[in-house]
Amino acid sequence: MRLIGSAPQLLLVAGLTALQVGDSVSEAAEPLPSPPLSRANRPRVVSGDVLAQVPRGRQPGVLQAAREPSNDEIGIHAFQFTRAIYTGYGRRGWGGRSWAVDYPKADRQFLFNLVRMTNIDAYQLENPVRLDDPELRKFPFLYVLEVGFMALTPPEVEGLRNYLLAGGFLFVDDFWGDREWFNFEREIRQVLPEFSIQELSLDHPAFSAFYEIDSIIQVPNVGNGVRGWQTHENGGITPHVRAIFDDNDRLMVLINWNTDLGDAWEWADNPYYPLKYSNFAWQLAINFIIYSMSH
Repeated sequence: MRLIGSAPQLLLVAGLTALQVGDSVSEAAEPLPSPPLSRANRPRVVSGDVLAQVPRGRQPGVLQAAREPSNDEIGIHAFQFTRAIYTGYGRRGWGGRSWAVDYPKADRQFLFNLVRMTNIDAYQLENPVRLDDPELRKFPFLYVLEVGFMALTPPEVEGLRNYLLAGGFLFVDDFWGDREWFNFEREIRQVLPEFSIQELSLDHPAFSAFYEIDSIIQVPNVGNGVRGWQTHENGGITPHVRAIFDDNDRLMVLINWNTDLGDAWEWADNPYYPLKYSNFAWQLAINFIIYSMSH
């Protein structure tokens, strides 16, 4: 994989990530102008592996308890890595916390490197938001995981549907095997029944938005990764990147199935977790953040 990011690409991101998702399904917000190119906000292009600047060892502050950020703290930044809070069931109980797996450490460590590799002005703490919260539209990028245990309520279905049709982008991660796929597919078809799910070809421009990605690597959970065991679990042998597009060919939903990017972010500071998995997990997510925020 090679770095192909350029200053114009990153400037475009800086100008668009501050957008609030459109106030109505049919009308999206107008782009904000890009900030002037000054020494303080000039994008950096850093070559080599994504984790070259991430110390191998525990990072100060990463394991602090999560706290509720203020709107002022979040709003002054151009980009917020937002995690979806949803109703779930199964191994964590009805209404459980499947949405909170790897939280907040994975979010913080992802942001740690996103800022250093792209110079995007990102809020560097966690930002969980409920799917039925009207404020969801303030955050154009939304991360959700463990969707094999998702059980959306009608208000959550409506909230997520309106969010996606108004311009939001959903990045799905960490669910495995046919049983969890069938559950996710049932839930997302409630949200977007009129749109199909399709495999995303490696020639799609999102795979070269910043890094050149020419193959899909299966990212294992921390236990399997550290021990050097199999990378798959729950029958999820083959990793997939799937997508849902709207009628205008805008990428609305990116689905990472049979892989665990969040564990690779969370355990990147563990010297026994293989670097190749953390590198790939960062590269893939950074590509899709840049692509989604600039399209």
